[in-house]
Amino acid sequence: MASVNSPAFLNAFRGLRICASVPLRQIRTPILRQSRTLEAAGRLPNVRAFSTTSPVLGTWLEPSLNRKKKMAKGRPRVATGGSTKGTTVIWGDYGLRMIDHHRRISAKQLKMAEDTIKVRLRGEKYRLYKRKCCNVGVYVSGNEMRMGKGKGSFDHWATRMAVSQVLFEIKGRIHEQIVRDAFRLAGNKLPGQWEFVKKGDAPVVGITKLDGTTLEDLKRPRRQIAPTELLQASAPTPVTEAGSTSDASRSP
Repeated sequence: MASVNSPAFLNAFRGLRICASVPLRQIRTPILRQSRTLEAAGRLPNVRAFSTTSPVLGTWLEPSLNRKKKMAKGRPRVATGGSTKGTTVIWGDYGLRMIDHHRRISAKQLKMAEDTIKVRLRGEKYRLYKRKCCNVGVYVSGNEMRMGKGKGSFDHWATRMAVSQVLFEIKGRIHEQIVRDAFRLAGNKLPGQWEFVKKGDAPVVGITKLDGTTLEDLKRPRRQIAPTELLQASAPTPVTEAGSTSDASRSP
């Protein structure tokens, strides 16, 4: 009886053995990857654990720069040598362009303009492109006055906006009049004067639109040389000195 039942018991015990169908090396690999991901996330500040998105350090309104490091506010760089950089719509279909004067625009003003556009275009399918980044730190000392030594503490971020540069672009399935209205409301929140442009419009050099003209025409001298006939006709007449007699007076 015992000899007959022994193979059955052996088979039962063999079935109770814990055998891994997957090799141990393949089991350890995800664990190691997860531990490395946690270590990398712990090194970076302001990064959530178990996140599959890439960390974003800084935004277009507040870059990842050291606020304690002083920097000059500076002036917007206005290209006077015939540059059309940043004056046309590149990615979108419509754009908002400055037309009056270069200046600095604060991050608070840009945020208000962006929120105004998003509220006006709520429910529409579009994509908004921002062409500027607030990378200039503005520091104040006291009541915005230089009292003594020192530059002052950090106040806000700003960007340098040159004349005839595009600030916002929109691309999507939206009617042109709706985009015009959204940009009109955004321009009211921003300092200066703004205009609505479309993709394919002529670029601008300074305040001169290259509509029918080229950069070579602008570089040529504006003073036109008159033809030789007009130069001879406008030649100065001979002037006789006092006390001298001319040939006409000598003839009887």
